Amino acid sequence: MSDKPCPFCSLPASRVVDENDHAFWIRDGFPVSPGHSLIIPRRHVASFFAITFEERESLFQLLDQAKLVADAEFEPDGYNVGINDGATAGQTVPPLHIHLIPRYQGDQADPRGGVRWVIPDKADYWIRPPPWALPDA
Repeated sequence: MSDKPCPFCSLPASRVVDENDHAFWIRDGFPVSPGHSLIIPRRHVASFFAITFEERESLFQLLDQAKLVADAEFEPDGYNVGINDGATAGQTVPPLHIHLIPRYQGDQADPRGGVRWVIPDKADYWIRPPPWALPDA
């Protein structure tokens, strides 16, 4: 991971919305949209694929809870759920954390493709035939 201090360990307790044995939930300090939340394991781990089953269950319990609260408080029309796992995938803040990003009708002119826009050349798949449907060159 990083030699930098963990940005989540120094948060005041008032930032924690809820917690359980293996994880805690905060509202993002730089929200993409109203209700943007982060679900963070207590154990410092770089990758989602390095967590235990118990940690995964704890993260998902809080993710579900954060979604229910966002539904009640903000009434979003959809959600993006994401993990930037590694620098190549866009992770700039270690350790592992899950983003819950509420989405709202009209927040983007054309939201089709969702998370596929991390690689823009591949995002608008619906306007091109799939590679397996192309004639042999």
